[in-house]
Amino acid sequence: MKLRVVGTGGGWGPLVMAVMAYCGSGGDGGQLGFGDVATGGNGATTVSASMIFASLVTALILEFFGDFLNLLVGISVFVTGGIGGVHRHGENTMDISSDLTELGRTSIAVICAGVKSILDIPRTLEYLETEGVCVAGYKTDKFPAFFTETSGCMAPCQIDTPEDCARLIDANIKLKLGTGILIAVPIPKEHSASGSLIESAIQRALKEARDKGIRGNAETPFLLARVNELTAGASLSSNIALVKNNALVGAKIAVSLAQLREGHQGDTNSK
Repeated sequence: MKLRVVGTGGGWGPLVMAVMAYCGSGGDGGQLGFGDVATGGNGATTVSASMIFASLVTALILEFFGDFLNLLVGISVFVTGGIGGVHRHGENTMDISSDLTELGRTSIAVICAGVKSILDIPRTLEYLETEGVCVAGYKTDKFPAFFTETSGCMAPCQIDTPEDCARLIDANIKLKLGTGILIAVPIPKEHSASGSLIESAIQRALKEARDKGIRGNAETPFLLARVNELTAGASLSSNIALVKNNALVGAKIAVSLAQLREGHQGDTNSK
């Protein structure tokens, strides 16, 4: 998704409407992260920036229509391929995605295929724990690694149905914990890439990035593109498949959440 971030006055409404009006109209910028939201540039939003825009829409609904409508139509779930995280050698470079800090302060559930495997997954999970983010594996107790079904790390908890996911999200919001939820969905087995093939390509791409001095926001796009080249397109095919699968799971969770909230409202009205 590409957006143009437009600064406007007059409360939430004009800003949200300006952003939404630009969706899909193109743009040739790079990534827009949390720190780029107010810059007025073009770009594709990261998870952190997408969470901000989703929370803006929810805040708009809350401001103008109150808690009742917010519970029914506020944005509580969104889907992505994989989140950013702590980069490899991040203990030295301090290169850590703002996706993690945003998950620690914005109450939205992110459905993804785990952390991009070009990153340091164990340290990313440690960082999420520090931020108080609930991390759950969907129908698995093993944390997925984007292109592959497992990263070698255990998922902090396992959740098996869209209905259980909805109850978790609903409880998180009602308790006003103020943190996000990460629901990690393994890539379907038939689309999973070879772990050794991907890791070999990642190591080569990382070396090339270091040799060329590529770092910061430019590093992740370079690594993903190079890994795709080195795997002869296998990683791209896996990427497309996992996004489609995440969207399917995310849609089921969103429907279950809406049904759960409608049931709560019906119970309230009957009293």
